[in-house]
Amino acid sequence: QVRLVESGGGSVQAGGSLKVSCVASAYTYYMAWFRQAPGKEREGVAVLASDGRTIYADSVKGRFIISRDTAKNTVDLQMNSLKPEDTAMYYCAATSDHFSMVQMPQTAFHSWGQGIQVTVSS
Repeated sequence: QVRLVESGGGSVQAGGSLKVSCVASAYTYYMAWFRQAPGKEREGVAVLASDGRTIYADSVKGRFIISRDTAKNTVDLQMNSLKPEDTAMYYCAATSDHFSMVQMPQTAFHSWGQGIQVTVSS
């Protein structure tokens, strides 16, 4: 089992930037970020495969960037131009089970962090 630990996040005003980071105990082919806002279902935010392919939720395209350091087993999510609707608990996820890279299926990810809060005020 891969252990994931998130860090970063915090609170900013709309238009600001934050970064969330995740360190994994082992390499996996895919690393991703999901988020869940109060009263909402968990949704995929971004996925980065080891071959460089990415998926971003439409709502964050052009604002968020996912990156990883394979040697350190870390993945970051740089969040720019933040909006109040970005407020959520952000979860790091990892898997080596291949999927289509068209969507971000939660069921494909077998390792999850505990989550880290991101709050964006208006």
